[in-house]
Amino acid sequence: MEPVHDAEQLPVGARVRRPRPGTAERRRRVLDSATEIFATKGYTNGSLLEIAEHAGISQAGVVHHFGSKDQLLVAMLEYRDDADVAELEGSHIPDGAALFDHLVHTVELNTQRRGIVQLYAVLSADSVTEGHPAQQYFRGRFVGLREMVASALRDVVPDADAHAVDTAASAIIGVMDGLQVQWLLDERSVDMPVAVRMVIDAVIQGLRTAAAS
Repeated sequence: MEPVHDAEQLPVGARVRRPRPGTAERRRRVLDSATEIFATKGYTNGSLLEIAEHAGISQAGVVHHFGSKDQLLVAMLEYRDDADVAELEGSHIPDGAALFDHLVHTVELNTQRRGIVQLYAVLSADSVTEGHPAQQYFRGRFVGLREMVASALRDVVPDADAHAVDTAASAIIGVMDGLQVQWLLDERSVDMPVAVRMVIDAVIQGLRTAAAS
């Protein structure tokens, strides 16, 4: 993403004042607490008071650091995204065929962090409702994911039909999200990493077959 210098154009979470060293730990505790509360109760039912109590600070302190519940939600989502790529080389998701290995690896990690999976399942479903503060975030997230997956598919199958590639990218993401819901409801019956790898391989093979015909 291109760096944006106009403060009014920055994401809400990025506009929050850079914390002093003494407040960074409190902000982190609030973000971690928001992650847990929103994952278990959703955005509407999770309150700032509960988040504040969980983090061990006052509700006024939460408002001081993040401004509002809406701003806290967006800051928390950005915080989780940053954490997901922090250990990747260059803190950047890989391109081309390596992206598919990364997706499967991410799914493997997700089987060890149920709370994060639940957070995204709950909030992404909530975000389709009118006026939800995370709607723009999730809309942009899916646009970006489709573009990344479609680009990787074009690298792997350069002769594939453009429309088929775009559709295949949406299908892969849809399968991953649907599997998460199934896994949350019955994790012993759903092997997410194996299923995701199977679908990715089948999609790539289907594009190759269609391109060769």
